[in-house]
Amino acid sequence: MLSSDTIEINIKQGSPHVEEALDSVTEQLRKCSELGIKAIILIHGYGSSGEGGRIKWAFHDALENNRYSDRVDEYFFGENVGYGSEAYQALIKRRPGLKRYLKRFKEGNAGMTVLLLGAHHRNA
Repeated sequence: MLSSDTIEINIKQGSPHVEEALDSVTEQLRKCSELGIKAIILIHGYGSSGEGGRIKWAFHDALENNRYSDRVDEYFFGENVGYGSEAYQALIKRRPGLKRYLKRFKEGNAGMTVLLLGAHHRNA
């Protein structure tokens, strides 16, 4: 369902603490860059309240504060990529191969974030 340069990573698996999850993302981004991966569907969950768990909010905060800017060119929060939305259209324009994957989420999916990785990376 995903193209060869796109993968899905589940950082909530094993119920890590927030910092463990963020450190895992750092390591996964490094590995993905080395392998030539261009897009990541990052599964972080949305918390038992349905309004966002600690990992989700910490990850969103890390992205917005450029923690991963050395590897992530662009990101799309899952709740914003509902079928037909402006964010969905922008994402599909950049990565048409994600259309089949994302069409399952008519209203978006708050438990994931799509990361588009850059072509040139600084060594971390």
